[in-house]
Amino acid sequence: MNVIYGNDRDSGSGARLDLYLTGLFPDMSRSHIQNLIRAGAIRVNGASVKSGYLLSAADEIFIPKEQESKDSASPEPRDISLDIVYEDDDVIVIDKPKGMVVHPAPGHSDDTLVNALMFHCRDSLSGINGELRPGIVHRIDRDTTGLLVACKNDSAHISLSRQLQEHSITRRYMALCHGTFRETEGTVDAPIGRQKNDRKKMGVVEGGRHAVTHYRVVESFKNASLIECRLETGRTHQIRVHMSYIHHPLFGDEVYGLRSDRGSGLGQYLHAYVLGFIHPSTGEYMEFHSELPDYFKEKLEKLRKET
Repeated sequence: MNVIYGNDRDSGSGARLDLYLTGLFPDMSRSHIQNLIRAGAIRVNGASVKSGYLLSAADEIFIPKEQESKDSASPEPRDISLDIVYEDDDVIVIDKPKGMVVHPAPGHSDDTLVNALMFHCRDSLSGINGELRPGIVHRIDRDTTGLLVACKNDSAHISLSRQLQEHSITRRYMALCHGTFRETEGTVDAPIGRQKNDRKKMGVVEGGRHAVTHYRVVESFKNASLIECRLETGRTHQIRVHMSYIHHPLFGDEVYGLRSDRGSGLGQYLHAYVLGFIHPSTGEYMEFHSELPDYFKEKLEKLRKET
C-alpha cells in the first residue's frame, strides 16, 4: 500500500478528497476514485471517509496500488527501441515516435511504450497506476510525437503527479493547424469531457473538466498556421479538441479534423517539443527539448513553397 502525505505543502488543504485525487492521478477517472473511496480502499488518517471529505493540512491519505481487472492480461517486457533523452534512478524522459501507443489498449497489447519501458527498466518502474501502466505519469496520443516522462519509483511518481496537478510542469507543443489566425496569440478556456453522442470522442461540453490552452502563432502559411501551445491543464486530446473548437483543427487529425483529414492515415501534426519539471529528488528544475520530426519538417517546407 502506498502512503501519500497529500498536504505536506498544503497543496490539497480545503479540497474535496475525490477532486484532489483526480488531479493528482489524471489516469484515474473521478468515478473510479469515488468507487475506491466508497469501498474503503482509500482512507484518510486510517479511517474510511466520503468522497466529499474536505482535506486539511495534517491529513494522511492512504491509497492502495491499483489492481487491474482480472480479465486484463499483464503487459510483457518487449525489446523495443527507445529514444532516451535523460535517465536516472528516479525518472526517464523519452522522445516518443509517431504511431507508438503509451500503454496497452485494445489492439495494442505488446507494442507499447510500457512494454519497451518494462524491458529497459526491468523492475524499476512505479506501480501507482497499476500493472497495465507502470511508470506512466502522463500520456501523449499515439500519433503525437515528442517528450514525456515516466517514473521509476512511487515517490517520484507522486512528486510528478503533484506538479501536474499544480500546473508547474512545463509542456509546450508545436501544432500545425488549418486556417490563419487574426491575432498572434490567444487562450482557449473551455471545459472538456466525453461527447454524449460518441463516448469515444472528447469535446467542449457543459460540465466538462476545466481545460486551458495558451497558443501563439509561430509561422503563417496559405490557409495554415504553425502554432506553439502551452498547456495549463492536461485533459485527454486537449489541444486537438480546443483547436477544433475555435475552427482551427490540426492537420491530419482523423478524429477532430476536417473531412479531408479523416481516413487519411496521417495522424495529427502535433509535437511535444518542451518538457520541464522539478526533479523529485534534487529539487532542481530540468528542461528538455525535442526537434520536430522529419515528416513534420517536410510538411512545413512544402507549405512554405506554396505560400
